[in-house]
Amino acid sequence: MLKNTLLFLLLALACSCATGNQAKQSTPRHFPADSPLLRYTGRIDFRNPTRPRAYQPGVYMEAAFQGPSCRIIVRDQQLWGSNQNYLEVVVDGQSRRIQTTGSTDTIKIADGLPDGLHQLLVCKNTEANIGWLEFGGIICQELLPPPSAPKRKIEFIGNSITCGTGADTSEVPCGKGKWQDQHNAYLSYGPLTARALNAQWHISAVSGIGIVRSCCDMDILMPQVFDNIDMRGDSLEWDFSEYQPDVVTICLGQNDGVQDSVKFCGAYVQFIETLRRYYPRAQIVCLTSPMGDARLTAVLKNYLTGVVEEMHRRGDKKVDQFFFSRQFSSGCDYHPNLAEHAEIAGELAAFLKGKMGW
Repeated sequence: MLKNTLLFLLLALACSCATGNQAKQSTPRHFPADSPLLRYTGRIDFRNPTRPRAYQPGVYMEAAFQGPSCRIIVRDQQLWGSNQNYLEVVVDGQSRRIQTTGSTDTIKIADGLPDGLHQLLVCKNTEANIGWLEFGGIICQELLPPPSAPKRKIEFIGNSITCGTGADTSEVPCGKGKWQDQHNAYLSYGPLTARALNAQWHISAVSGIGIVRSCCDMDILMPQVFDNIDMRGDSLEWDFSEYQPDVVTICLGQNDGVQDSVKFCGAYVQFIETLRRYYPRAQIVCLTSPMGDARLTAVLKNYLTGVVEEMHRRGDKKVDQFFFSRQFSSGCDYHPNLAEHAEIAGELAAFLKGKMGW
């Protein structure tokens, strides 16, 4: 009888310890935004390291976590008192687009996941003039080092097309809701091209911007704001040593329209020379506008051919051009839609793969 009692007590104690350990292991905890286990890519303001601030579209954070659930904390600027940003959250390769709902949100990323390691990517889908987002950390059972980042790096310079504006009508159709309701930087041609080539990406783009003329009463041009963290209005300078791309693509000219060729090409050449000071080894590729009509596309082809020839004449042979096959304008306000962004990315990725030997 005594032996049976002792055996029962030992079994009860073992079960209690196991249950306690299991509860301890499954209790989520908060990992702050400045954890070395979180990796950020993009032009980010780290002046407050516990609240990394992202302005530009396509800025992303990566993590590897263990456990059945995951939440992230984000703070939205709520620019003009009403703007709410969109995010793309990707867990184990499965993505979904979500919108913030307040000034501070704790967003459920995943729940009920199987045991094991899970990969997370969170990308800012909206651009700088929708407002900034701050990352406040991640809540999960365990945070582990993410896989190594791709060695290849690409930067995509452009306007609303490169931002992913007007592309995503999966929730709000064109002409409905607010302007940002159709933004999707994660599924725009730049990040799609980068992922196809196993590369990191930066999006350096502003809707409406141009080389010598911007649309919509904007008082800025790309050469004026390119060195800013917030390219729409902030004066905080970006440190270009943080990201040295192998390839830089320039997709500008849609908002400039048909211009005096000397004025446009001269400003374009000067912008490339500025880029070359920042990126001495990068391959620079000048692109036609994917949404350009026949007249503008013909003009841009002539402009870009002249720009590339002039750069070669000046001794810079690492400048090239690429012309898209057609006009892509099935999204909102004649922008490319998501399917067309995938086509654009397919054309550009094929060109870069051959050009770079990737």
